[in-house]
Amino acid sequence: MQHNNTHQSLERALDILIAFTPDNLELGATEVSEKIRGVHRSTVTRLLHVLTRRGFLQQNPSTKKYSLGRSSARIGRAVAQSLDSQLVNIAQPHVNALRDAVGETAALEVFYESNTILAYYAKGRRLVQVSFRIGDRLPVHVAAGAKAVLAFLPIDMTESFIPKKLVRFTPHTITNRKALLKQLVEIRESGLAFDLGERDEDVHVIAAPVFNHENRPVAAVVISVPVSRKETLTDPKTIALLKKTTAAISVRLLN
Repeated sequence: MQHNNTHQSLERALDILIAFTPDNLELGATEVSEKIRGVHRSTVTRLLHVLTRRGFLQQNPSTKKYSLGRSSARIGRAVAQSLDSQLVNIAQPHVNALRDAVGETAALEVFYESNTILAYYAKGRRLVQVSFRIGDRLPVHVAAGAKAVLAFLPIDMTESFIPKKLVRFTPHTITNRKALLKQLVEIRESGLAFDLGERDEDVHVIAAPVFNHENRPVAAVVISVPVSRKETLTDPKTIALLKKTTAAISVRLLN
């Protein structure tokens, strides 16, 4: 009997933590009880106190409401790091295959905080190629991969990731927030993002987003070419191969 009670309490505690996902909005004991039907409010209150003592929840002293705490955040970071590592391992053969098919440099940009980070790349076969450095942080308003991710995030998140001042890198850089937001709408419609000499005048890039198991954009696959071969990026064959690649990676992340 004691074993059954412990098992039930554990399940209810986990249900309480899940009630705060995905947005981690503050909830009071009554609101949590309403989300977890069939559990008495006194039981919910007791478990809220236990989870708070262990750091999985935190209580706002002003509102007396709860939200996920530091222990939950540490678990989240550990999971995110694992998924990032898994993402690169999953994406690598697909990025290599894309490079082989197109002949141009292909790469994986992983979205992190308010930038994308170059996590992996496969150098193109041609004599003149675009060079990359693993770990490069790419600004959201110029990087094709970053824009591909931003376009598929909820609008409030998208706006929070866009800096108030957009740094100009070249004459082609978009420095107006409204213009950038308009471009993101177009990207969402087409599923493709471009960097047409916006960070480096001599480089053009096309990107498509990669989605995780929650159908959220977490990365992008990009193809980069010297400006002299920019027509490669609008070739229907290139676009089809890029979209096929991101779809294949996204499917793997579902499993």
